[in-house]
Amino acid sequence: MAEEEPVVRYERNGPTAVVTMNRPNYRNAQNSAMTYALDDAFYRACADDEVQVIVLAGAGEHFSAGHDIGSPGRDVDVDYERRAGLWWGHTDKAGGESRFAREQEVYLGMCRRWRDMPKPVVASVQGACVAGGLMLAWVCDVIVAAEDAFFADPVVRMGIPGVEYFVHPWVLGPRIAKEFLFTGKRMSAQRAYEVGMVNRVVPREQLTDTSLELAGEIAAMPRFGLALAKKAVNQAEDLMGRHSGLDSAFGLHHLAHAHNAEVEQDSLSGMDAKSMKRAAE
Repeated sequence: MAEEEPVVRYERNGPTAVVTMNRPNYRNAQNSAMTYALDDAFYRACADDEVQVIVLAGAGEHFSAGHDIGSPGRDVDVDYERRAGLWWGHTDKAGGESRFAREQEVYLGMCRRWRDMPKPVVASVQGACVAGGLMLAWVCDVIVAAEDAFFADPVVRMGIPGVEYFVHPWVLGPRIAKEFLFTGKRMSAQRAYEVGMVNRVVPREQLTDTSLELAGEIAAMPRFGLALAKKAVNQAEDLMGRHSGLDSAFGLHHLAHAHNAEVEQDSLSGMDAKSMKRAAE
Protein backbone atom coordinates (compact mmCIF):
# COMPACT_ATOMS: atom_id res chain seq x y z
CA MET A 1 0.00 0.00 0.00
CA ALA A 2 1.38 3.38 -0.97
CA GLU A 3 2.15 5.65 1.98
CA GLU A 4 -0.14 8.37 0.65
CA GLU A 5 -3.20 6.11 0.79
CA PRO A 6 -5.55 6.90 3.68
CA VAL A 7 -5.57 4.50 6.64
CA VAL A 8 -9.38 4.54 6.44
CA ARG A 9 -11.45 4.77 3.26
CA TYR A 10 -14.95 6.25 3.16
CA GLU A 11 -17.45 5.52 0.38
CA ARG A 12 -21.17 5.95 -0.17
CA ASN A 13 -23.24 3.12 -1.59
CA GLY A 14 -26.75 4.56 -1.77
CA PRO A 15 -27.98 4.95 1.81
CA THR A 16 -25.00 2.96 3.13
CA ALA A 17 -21.67 4.44 4.20
CA VAL A 18 -18.85 1.92 3.80
CA VAL A 19 -15.94 2.56 6.17
CA THR A 20 -12.89 0.44 5.35
CA MET A 21 -9.75 0.03 7.43
CA ASN A 22 -6.88 0.34 4.98
CA ARG A 23 -3.61 -1.04 6.36
CA PRO A 24 -3.73 -4.43 4.62
CA ASN A 25 0.06 -4.90 4.73
CA TYR A 26 -0.21 -4.96 8.53
CA ARG A 27 -3.46 -6.93 8.70
CA ASN A 28 -5.24 -3.66 9.52
CA ALA A 29 -3.50 -3.31 12.87
CA GLN A 30 -4.94 -0.25 14.58
CA ASN A 31 -2.59 2.60 15.32
CA SER A 32 -3.90 5.88 16.68
CA ALA A 33 -3.97 7.40 13.20
CA MET A 34 -6.46 4.71 12.18
CA THR A 35 -8.48 5.15 15.38
CA TYR A 36 -9.02 8.85 14.80
CA ALA A 37 -9.62 8.32 11.08
CA LEU A 38 -12.34 5.81 11.99
CA ASP A 39 -13.84 8.36 14.35
CA ASP A 40 -13.85 10.95 11.55
CA ALA A 41 -15.57 8.51 9.21
CA PHE A 42 -18.20 7.49 11.74
CA TYR A 43 -18.92 11.11 12.63
CA ARG A 44 -19.25 11.93 8.93
CA ALA A 45 -21.70 9.08 8.38
CA CYS A 46 -23.80 9.94 11.41
CA ALA A 47 -23.99 13.60 10.37
CA ASP A 48 -25.07 12.77 6.81
CA ASP A 49 -28.85 12.63 6.56
CA GLU A 50 -28.57 10.57 3.37
CA VAL A 51 -26.80 7.75 5.25
CA GLN A 52 -29.05 5.23 6.98
CA VAL A 53 -26.59 2.42 7.77
CA ILE A 54 -22.82 2.04 8.16
CA VAL A 55 -20.73 -0.96 7.09
CA LEU A 56 -17.33 -1.44 8.74
CA ALA A 57 -14.88 -3.52 6.72
CA GLY A 58 -11.16 -4.27 6.45
CA ALA A 59 -9.12 -4.13 3.25
CA GLY A 60 -7.15 -7.19 2.19
CA GLU A 61 -7.12 -10.65 3.71
CA HIS A 62 -8.02 -9.71 7.28
CA PHE A 63 -10.53 -7.58 9.11
CA SER A 64 -8.11 -6.56 11.86
CA ALA A 65 -5.32 -8.29 13.76
CA GLY A 66 -5.79 -5.92 16.68
CA HIS A 67 -3.88 -3.06 18.21
CA ASP A 68 -0.64 -2.05 16.53
CA ILE A 69 2.12 -3.31 18.82
CA GLY A 70 4.93 -3.52 16.30
CA SER A 71 4.43 -2.06 12.80
CA PRO A 72 6.53 0.83 11.43
CA GLY A 73 3.43 3.00 11.77
CA ARG A 74 2.99 2.46 15.48
CA ASP A 75 2.33 5.88 16.98
CA VAL A 76 1.87 5.22 20.67
CA ASP A 77 4.04 8.25 21.47
CA VAL A 78 1.93 10.67 19.43
CA ASP A 79 -0.69 12.81 21.13
CA TYR A 80 -3.96 13.46 19.31
CA GLU A 81 -6.74 15.89 20.15
CA ARG A 82 -8.95 13.97 22.56
CA ARG A 83 -12.55 13.24 21.62
CA ALA A 84 -13.78 10.36 23.77
CA GLY A 85 -13.43 12.03 27.15
CA LEU A 86 -11.76 14.74 29.20
CA TRP A 87 -8.71 12.82 30.36
CA TRP A 88 -5.43 14.63 29.80
CA GLY A 89 -2.83 13.67 27.20
CA HIS A 90 -0.43 10.81 27.81
CA THR A 91 2.81 11.72 26.02
CA ASP A 92 4.19 13.91 28.82
CA LYS A 93 3.14 11.52 31.59
CA ALA A 94 4.89 8.41 32.95
CA GLY A 95 4.00 4.92 34.08
CA GLY A 96 0.43 3.96 34.79
CA GLU A 97 -0.79 7.55 34.44
CA SER A 98 0.34 7.63 30.81
CA ARG A 99 -1.03 4.23 29.86
CA PHE A 100 -4.35 4.74 31.64
CA ALA A 101 -4.91 8.14 30.04
CA ARG A 102 -4.13 6.85 26.53
CA GLU A 103 -6.19 3.67 26.75
CA GLN A 104 -9.09 5.51 28.39
CA GLU A 105 -9.19 7.63 25.23
CA VAL A 106 -8.21 5.52 22.23
CA TYR A 107 -9.50 2.11 23.35
CA LEU A 108 -12.28 2.11 25.94
CA GLY A 109 -13.50 5.65 25.28
CA MET A 110 -13.60 5.37 21.49
CA CYS A 111 -15.38 2.02 21.58
CA ARG A 112 -18.04 3.37 23.91
CA ARG A 113 -18.45 6.40 21.65
CA TRP A 114 -18.88 4.21 18.57
CA ARG A 115 -21.22 1.73 20.22
CA ASP A 116 -23.60 4.61 20.86
CA MET A 117 -23.73 5.82 17.26
CA PRO A 118 -27.44 6.33 16.49
CA LYS A 119 -27.20 4.59 13.11
CA PRO A 120 -26.96 0.80 12.75
CA VAL A 121 -23.50 -0.56 11.98
CA VAL A 122 -22.78 -3.83 10.17
CA ALA A 123 -19.34 -5.43 10.60
CA SER A 124 -18.11 -7.28 7.51
CA VAL A 125 -15.43 -9.64 8.82
CA GLN A 126 -12.93 -11.84 7.01
CA GLY A 127 -9.73 -13.52 8.14
CA ALA A 128 -8.34 -12.39 11.48
CA CYS A 129 -10.49 -10.58 13.99
CA VAL A 130 -8.19 -10.64 16.99
CA ALA A 131 -8.02 -8.71 20.28
CA GLY A 132 -8.46 -5.06 19.26
CA GLY A 133 -10.19 -6.30 16.12
CA LEU A 134 -12.82 -7.89 18.34
CA MET A 135 -13.43 -4.54 19.97
CA LEU A 136 -14.23 -3.00 16.58
CA ALA A 137 -16.54 -5.85 15.56
CA TRP A 138 -18.26 -5.80 18.95
CA VAL A 139 -19.21 -2.11 18.78
CA CYS A 140 -21.17 -3.00 15.63
CA ASP A 141 -24.81 -4.01 15.86
CA VAL A 142 -24.70 -6.90 13.38
CA ILE A 143 -21.77 -9.08 12.26
CA VAL A 144 -21.53 -10.82 8.90
CA ALA A 145 -18.54 -13.17 8.75
CA ALA A 146 -16.81 -14.95 5.91
CA GLU A 147 -16.30 -18.67 6.37
CA ASP A 148 -12.56 -18.08 6.77
CA ALA A 149 -13.01 -15.55 9.60
CA PHE A 150 -11.67 -16.39 13.03
CA PHE A 151 -11.94 -14.61 16.37
CA ALA A 152 -9.55 -14.61 19.34
CA ASP A 153 -8.59 -12.65 22.42
CA PRO A 154 -5.21 -14.17 23.31
CA VAL A 155 -3.97 -11.45 25.68
CA VAL A 156 -4.26 -13.72 28.73
CA ARG A 157 -0.93 -15.02 27.39
CA MET A 158 0.42 -11.63 28.50
CA GLY A 159 -1.15 -12.05 31.94
CA ILE A 160 -3.86 -9.55 30.99
CA PRO A 161 -7.52 -10.53 31.58
CA GLY A 162 -8.79 -9.43 28.16
CA VAL A 163 -8.94 -6.46 25.83
CA GLU A 164 -9.90 -3.02 27.14
CA TYR A 165 -13.45 -3.07 25.78
CA PHE A 166 -14.41 -6.12 27.86
CA VAL A 167 -17.87 -7.19 26.68
CA HIS A 168 -17.12 -10.91 26.40
CA PRO A 169 -19.83 -12.07 28.86
CA TRP A 170 -22.50 -10.14 26.94
CA VAL A 171 -21.57 -11.20 23.42
CA LEU A 172 -20.58 -14.79 24.24
CA GLY A 173 -22.23 -15.71 27.52
CA PRO A 174 -20.20 -16.36 30.69
CA ARG A 175 -19.03 -19.93 30.12
CA ILE A 176 -18.10 -19.50 26.47
CA ALA A 177 -16.36 -16.24 27.40
CA LYS A 178 -14.28 -18.04 30.01
CA GLU A 179 -13.25 -20.79 27.60
CA PHE A 180 -12.46 -18.17 24.96
CA LEU A 181 -10.18 -16.30 27.37
CA PHE A 182 -8.73 -19.24 29.30
CA THR A 183 -7.48 -21.05 26.18
CA GLY A 184 -6.73 -18.09 23.91
CA LYS A 185 -7.69 -20.31 21.00
CA ARG A 186 -9.25 -19.14 17.77
CA MET A 187 -13.01 -19.37 17.41
CA SER A 188 -14.21 -20.17 13.90
CA ALA A 189 -16.91 -18.17 12.16
CA GLN A 190 -19.26 -21.15 12.40
CA ARG A 191 -18.69 -21.52 16.15
CA ALA A 192 -19.19 -17.77 16.58
CA TYR A 193 -22.51 -18.13 14.77
CA GLU A 194 -23.53 -21.04 17.00
CA VAL A 195 -22.93 -19.07 20.21
CA GLY A 196 -24.77 -16.02 18.88
CA MET A 197 -21.85 -13.64 18.34
CA VAL A 198 -22.20 -13.60 14.54
CA ASN A 199 -25.43 -13.08 12.61
CA ARG A 200 -24.52 -14.68 9.29
CA VAL A 201 -21.69 -16.79 7.85
CA VAL A 202 -21.13 -16.73 4.09
CA PRO A 203 -18.49 -17.81 1.58
CA ARG A 204 -15.67 -15.29 1.33
CA GLU A 205 -16.62 -14.25 -2.19
CA GLN A 206 -20.12 -13.34 -0.99
CA LEU A 207 -19.08 -11.32 2.06
CA THR A 208 -19.24 -7.83 0.56
CA ASP A 209 -22.49 -8.39 -1.30
CA THR A 210 -24.18 -10.00 1.69
CA SER A 211 -23.06 -7.20 4.01
CA LEU A 212 -24.35 -4.54 1.63
CA GLU A 213 -27.58 -6.45 1.04
CA LEU A 214 -28.24 -6.67 4.77
CA ALA A 215 -27.37 -3.00 5.16
CA GLY A 216 -29.88 -2.22 2.42
CA GLU A 217 -32.62 -4.15 4.19
CA ILE A 218 -31.94 -2.23 7.39
CA ALA A 219 -31.77 1.09 5.53
CA ALA A 220 -35.35 0.59 4.31
CA MET A 221 -36.62 1.03 7.87
CA PRO A 222 -37.40 4.48 9.35
CA ARG A 223 -34.24 6.19 10.57
CA PHE A 224 -35.65 7.37 13.90
CA GLY A 225 -37.18 3.97 14.58
CA LEU A 226 -33.82 2.32 13.99
CA ALA A 227 -32.06 4.77 16.29
CA LEU A 228 -34.60 4.20 19.07
CA ALA A 229 -34.52 0.42 18.68
CA LYS A 230 -30.74 0.45 18.89
CA LYS A 231 -30.83 2.67 21.97
CA ALA A 232 -33.43 0.43 23.62
CA VAL A 233 -31.29 -2.69 23.20
CA ASN A 234 -28.12 -0.89 24.33
CA GLN A 235 -29.88 0.45 27.41
CA ALA A 236 -31.16 -3.03 28.25
CA GLU A 237 -27.58 -4.36 28.09
CA ASP A 238 -26.39 -1.56 30.34
CA LEU A 239 -29.12 -2.40 32.85
CA MET A 240 -27.65 -5.92 32.86
CA GLY A 241 -24.41 -4.41 34.13
CA ARG A 242 -22.48 -3.95 30.91
CA HIS A 243 -21.41 -0.35 31.54
CA SER A 244 -20.17 -0.91 35.10
CA GLY A 245 -18.67 -4.25 34.06
CA LEU A 246 -16.54 -2.46 31.48
CA ASP A 247 -15.20 -0.07 34.11
CA SER A 248 -14.39 -2.90 36.48
CA ALA A 249 -12.59 -4.96 33.83
CA PHE A 250 -10.68 -1.89 32.62
CA GLY A 251 -9.26 -1.47 36.13
CA LEU A 252 -8.17 -5.12 36.22
CA HIS A 253 -6.62 -4.69 32.77
CA HIS A 254 -4.41 -1.91 34.11
CA LEU A 255 -3.55 -3.82 37.26
CA ALA A 256 -2.19 -6.52 34.94
CA HIS A 257 -0.12 -3.98 32.98
CA ALA A 258 1.32 -2.61 36.23
CA HIS A 259 2.11 -6.11 37.52
CA ASN A 260 3.87 -6.99 34.26
CA ALA A 261 5.93 -3.80 34.43
CA GLU A 262 7.13 -4.80 37.90
CA VAL A 263 7.92 -8.48 37.38
CA GLU A 264 8.40 -8.92 33.63
CA GLN A 265 10.34 -7.19 30.84
CA ASP A 266 7.59 -4.64 30.21
CA SER A 267 3.86 -4.04 30.56
CA LEU A 268 3.14 -6.59 27.80
CA SER A 269 5.13 -9.34 29.52
CA GLY A 270 7.82 -9.11 26.86
CA MET A 271 5.49 -10.22 24.07
CA ASP A 272 5.04 -8.63 20.66
CA ALA A 273 2.91 -9.31 17.59
CA LYS A 274 5.18 -12.09 16.30
CA SER A 275 5.46 -13.95 19.59
CA MET A 276 1.70 -13.71 20.12
CA LYS A 277 1.10 -15.16 16.67
CA ARG A 278 3.56 -18.02 17.30
CA ALA A 279 1.88 -18.83 20.61
CA ALA A 280 -1.56 -18.87 18.96
CA GLU A 281 -0.38 -21.26 16.27
